[in-house]
Amino acid sequence: MSDFSAPTECKTYAAMSAGQAFQPYTIQRRACGPKDVVIDILFAGICHSDIHQVREEWGKAIFPMVPGHEIGGKIVAVGSEVKNFSVGMHAGVGCMVDSCRSCRNCVLGNEQYCAEGCVFTYNGTYKFTHCEEYNGDGQTPTYGGYSKRIVVDQDFVLNIPKNIDLAAATPLMCAGVTVYSPMMRFGLRSNMKFGVIGLGGLGHMAVKFGVAFGCHTTVISRGTAKKNGALNELKADAYLDSKNAEEMKAAAGTFDFLLCTVSAEYDINAYLSLLGVDGQYVIVGAPPTPLALGAFALIHKRISVAGSLIGGIKETQEMLDFCGKKNIVCDIETITADQIDVAYERTVAGDVKYRFVIDTASF
Repeated sequence: MSDFSAPTECKTYAAMSAGQAFQPYTIQRRACGPKDVVIDILFAGICHSDIHQVREEWGKAIFPMVPGHEIGGKIVAVGSEVKNFSVGMHAGVGCMVDSCRSCRNCVLGNEQYCAEGCVFTYNGTYKFTHCEEYNGDGQTPTYGGYSKRIVVDQDFVLNIPKNIDLAAATPLMCAGVTVYSPMMRFGLRSNMKFGVIGLGGLGHMAVKFGVAFGCHTTVISRGTAKKNGALNELKADAYLDSKNAEEMKAAAGTFDFLLCTVSAEYDINAYLSLLGVDGQYVIVGAPPTPLALGAFALIHKRISVAGSLIGGIKETQEMLDFCGKKNIVCDIETITADQIDVAYERTVAGDVKYRFVIDTASF
């Protein structure tokens, strides 16, 4: 504790302006407060949203930016009032590091939908007066996981089971809970025919969960390049080539639940045709343009269309506990800090199977 009783310098990799190459950058992490947990970050996943924000594709961003909201490491200090965490535990941090904590959504454990807007792990600001780093105008920036250390309030820290590989568990903080949450919230059950549209970082986790839940799980992807991996590695029950008109026609009306992870433009109506009566279509990918939704596709089969944003802290911990019991982790490729820029380009090109994770020992 004595080493963290004052603010400490921390090595990071940061983008100094929009689209700029990453470079070493030193920030200051706050002192460990009574309710804080200090985590030595060992691994940080690269999420596609990191790329969008570094490139200012989602609007004006805060620079210098240290991205990363898939964080895994080891606890090295805890504050005097911390109850559920101790030194030596494996711990994670996801997309949020705080919220207002008092609105209805926060009280119900849906901090990601905080009425005042949650405090994101990076490219955000400590805007609430209860935040340790609130500076009077609420403009102190947050810095994410491409760093050697992070200090987080205990209410936003996650326990990563020690029986699962820490590097491969790290992307669960975002990629895992982003698909797990809607699968649970919208009632996916083992007797359902479940389809996962898109097989990337999110999609491969949805397949793993679907198989673990005992659902008949089908991967739906363009072409057949990913067919072998879907069936033989991820153990999906079936594969559907969305470019094959005959296969799509034969599958029409046969699915109960579709989870779409696609973030590129696509025709939603082609996929809605795959659902039967009372089918559910849940969106977790964010295409750049609005979807053109045909009303009759919904009306004639009482189809529901919904969206979902990550998951609350309680739900994320439930997901991690489930992964610990079922030995579920992400399929990853580990990289060093000097490979971040190349990894971004490969992620955009879909050239990763299925998530890049930065080993911070290279910082």
